[in-house]
Amino acid sequence: MVNYSFVTVWQIQAPLAAVWEAIYSPERWTAWWKGLAQVAKLRSGDALGRGSVYRLVWKSKLPCTLTVEMKTVRVEPLQSLESLAQGELEGKGIWTFSPEKGGTRVQYDWKVRTTKRWMNFLAPFARPIFEWNHDILMRWGEEGLKRFLEDHREPWQSG
Repeated sequence: MVNYSFVTVWQIQAPLAAVWEAIYSPERWTAWWKGLAQVAKLRSGDALGRGSVYRLVWKSKLPCTLTVEMKTVRVEPLQSLESLAQGELEGKGIWTFSPEKGGTRVQYDWKVRTTKRWMNFLAPFARPIFEWNHDILMRWGEEGLKRFLEDHREPWQSG
């Protein structure tokens, strides 16, 4: 298995509560996240969502899809979400939220390893392509979330 570590930061000009709500609900990500082909809720968690499991199918510029099951293991409302991944990628993702400059700073720390034989085989040559692909998907997420929140803005936003 080959290990990858990514840190992505989004600056979203919307209140923390609106950003949190959009990211806290993976079943709604397909409404705004280009590249996310499908989300299926496999299991409900507790009142905060701990223990919930989602299957996500991703498609981007590369001619393949990636399927990952994400289990929510930690929820600190309006502060952080932590999930464990299994499937074609295994590891951990942590969303961290903080108010900043009239909006919200979102950081996603993604530490995973590939489980597919072909990905591990190609990693010495294709690692930069896999990293580029990840960056594209995250950029699509940021752009989509910004558009979604602009289109669904609440009375708290003027203009």
